Amino acid sequence: MEYRTLGRSSLRISSIGLGTATFGREIDRETAFAVADRAFDRGITLIDTAEAYSSGLSETIVGEWVASRQVRHEIIIATKVTGTLSRDRIITSAEASLRRLRMETLDLFQLHVWDAETPIDETLQALDVLVTTGKVRAIGCSNAAAWQVCKALWQQEAGGYARMSSVQPVYSLAKREIELELLPLCTDQQVSIITYSPLGAGFLTGKYTKGGSIPSGARFDVVPGHQDIYFNDNAYLAMEQIRTVSKSVGHPMAMLALAWVFSRAGVTSTLIGARSPMQVDQAFDAADLSQSPAMRTTLDSLALEK
Repeated sequence: MEYRTLGRSSLRISSIGLGTATFGREIDRETAFAVADRAFDRGITLIDTAEAYSSGLSETIVGEWVASRQVRHEIIIATKVTGTLSRDRIITSAEASLRRLRMETLDLFQLHVWDAETPIDETLQALDVLVTTGKVRAIGCSNAAAWQVCKALWQQEAGGYARMSSVQPVYSLAKREIELELLPLCTDQQVSIITYSPLGAGFLTGKYTKGGSIPSGARFDVVPGHQDIYFNDNAYLAMEQIRTVSKSVGHPMAMLALAWVFSRAGVTSTLIGARSPMQVDQAFDAADLSQSPAMRTTLDSLALEK
């Protein structure tokens, strides 16, 4: 496990983070605790949640786990505000997240989605207030385009506001849009990239076929909106590339898909979602695999095929 600096902040985060969208939605409190325990035991110090996950239940479970294990000072907690990004909404959201998480300070507070209606200056001023009052240590955004991040950074510098430390985009062999502009921008501006959905919400595990049925309880059944993102020709091509390599080298498709993301330059941390402690271990097996020189050559060949 590597530990890397978050943007230009003083925070250090693990190169693998635990995403908790499954907490309270696909796994119950007891299983979530077991997953968090395994992640922490393996060295994961970044735990990412959001007010939108199970209507705040994910934050509640994370807060209960942190309190019961007494590990607050050993981990980095990241959460997000969604919807309207007005000054009052942002501050109220942060305070509500703090209550659910049972904490006095949020390590990383992120804009979950971009709000085209609220003036960006109002949003950035609100984030700055949270930092200057000590309620938040660092700020970031999620699901933002490069031009939006660039605009925010410019206005933060011009206004003297707290600076964005990170961006959280989706990234996998099936979704590579960030390579065009966002990755180069963040590398140049020292903004950390924290990627999520390295398995494409399970799409790259091999359980789906073009025109086939969706298994009950699968992510695409629980969250049908993911179908529009991954059920397309380019994503199916990426999946079949991984399937071919999987048969050749004898490693599961999920492990290869994870290893591909772990091997990419410019990514500070990759969030994994897990429904069991075993899936946490599988992620670490994939991370080890990505360090093999021979496997890196294989993974790089996948990156060249589009």
